[in-house]
Amino acid sequence: MPRQASARVPLPAAPPGADGPAAAGRRTVLVAVRSAGALHRLLDVLPAFDGDSRVVTRFTLVPGSDFDVEALAALERAGARALAWEDAVRRRHDLVLAASPKGGLRRLSGPRALLPHGAGFNKTVADEGSADVPSGLDPHYLLARGAPWADLHALAHEEQVSRLARHCPVTARRAAVVGDPTVDRLLASAPRRGPYREALGTGARTLVVLTSTWGPESLLARRPGLPAELCASLPYDSFQVALVLHPNEHSGTGRFDLSRWLAPALGAGLVLARPHEEWAALLVAADAVVSDHGSTALYAAALGRPVVGAYDGGRELLADSPMARLLAAAPRFSSAADLPDVLRAARAVDTRARAADAFARPGQALPLLRRHLYRLLRLPPPAGPLEARPFPRPGTQPRTPRAFAVRTGVAGDRVAVARFPVHTDRPVHHLAAELPFADPRSAQSAAVVWRRARDAAAGTGTPAWTAEGWTAHALAESPGCRTAVAVLTPGRALLRSRTAGTFSLRVEPHRAAGRVAHADPAAVASAVHAWLGPGTAGTPPGSLWCDTGPLSVRVHLVPAEPDDLDYVL
Repeated sequence: MPRQASARVPLPAAPPGADGPAAAGRRTVLVAVRSAGALHRLLDVLPAFDGDSRVVTRFTLVPGSDFDVEALAALERAGARALAWEDAVRRRHDLVLAASPKGGLRRLSGPRALLPHGAGFNKTVADEGSADVPSGLDPHYLLARGAPWADLHALAHEEQVSRLARHCPVTARRAAVVGDPTVDRLLASAPRRGPYREALGTGARTLVVLTSTWGPESLLARRPGLPAELCASLPYDSFQVALVLHPNEHSGTGRFDLSRWLAPALGAGLVLARPHEEWAALLVAADAVVSDHGSTALYAAALGRPVVGAYDGGRELLADSPMARLLAAAPRFSSAADLPDVLRAARAVDTRARAADAFARPGQALPLLRRHLYRLLRLPPPAGPLEARPFPRPGTQPRTPRAFAVRTGVAGDRVAVARFPVHTDRPVHHLAAELPFADPRSAQSAAVVWRRARDAAAGTGTPAWTAEGWTAHALAESPGCRTAVAVLTPGRALLRSRTAGTFSLRVEPHRAAGRVAHADPAAVASAVHAWLGPGTAGTPPGSLWCDTGPLSVRVHLVPAEPDDLDYVL
């Protein structure tokens, strides 16, 4: 996908005297960032200094990256105090933290600590540094006049130390294995899986997360239509689809153009994760991950999530890297239609064992980092425990489709319902639309229309429909519509059929393993519509089973009850 050039916005300088007399006796930690991805990485490290008023944190933007706009925005949101690059170069710092060796970091004065900005060193970046050398382990960036410029290489696994020694031996003596603070946050977040899924509206659906790195070999660059294809092909009540993009894609493209390009998928319910923290909450919430060669999949593997490979090959992925070994063990993605079968195969792979090649010292990253960083600061570290922070709940609200193409299968008193976006190419039984929110074409073509009761009270003197009045009005206004449904509560609705009459619906919840879940009454309405059929005049009330996605619910049709007829919408 083409990228827009990033705008150059100067960082505001810290006010004069910010590190003067009021900060006497304190140590200044300079966080040097080139991109949003590097910044996010370092934000996971900074809790190592929590509770210590002896440490002052400043940020600076290292010039030279095309992906710095999102870093600027994130710094502003965080309320971080920043130094212009020229000021940062002039001053001496007690510690410099970085998560990328590129740029003019060697010009910064003070002890320097370097961390990887992802899960391991799995890729080589064309036209940068030495050919076929892992990005992050290249002597071209790690040495200045033949000598290491970083005082500490804080790595996540012994395997990384071995690879560093292979490519840049002189630096390996300054390496320490500390684990990965982002993995520790993921593991600390695992108990919050339920609340994360609740925030996303996932319910009992299978959440499939697509992960795409950046560059010409990324999933989104090679298969830009895949999110829309999955959303159009997978039943809405069975699957939820999310997309996690590398921060460079957000920076280089911008959310405005991303939203335009992904509009069909977003309209069908795709969750587009924000690049900071939300991506990680989605991995915790996920049931499976479909990934290219980006290292995000290794984080998913650390959680034990099934991984499906969707990398079509190229020059970037290094053959003997943890990511290459994970993809070699994972089943391959072929098409949206085959995804359910591929997911079953993926569940048989022990992804945690593959992630163990990339992450050591689980749960210890912050305490180990604290020890090494305070050694460079020449301060005794604070006493007391230091634990990883769980990620916050996702804040992105996926759009709820307002119209569906509905496929049904009727077998006696059991009806199976599968709902798809209206533009699907699958054969379907009817269209269903929510009024008044569906687009005009879907609303006019729908055989089933529904309206949900709203919690907000109408203003004084504002007329409001009753369920009886609205269902009659909907059929009168739409000659092609055969069924109108007023959804009153998750388990209660009023249904008016043009041929069969008016009924109250009572929908029992699905019960399993001590939990209850409600099927969407709009999906149940489509099941009843198909069950009644076109020629059911005088059909007596009865009951049926509705199978929608993973839920099976019992539905009772009873004579329309006065409370339902008079329910105010």
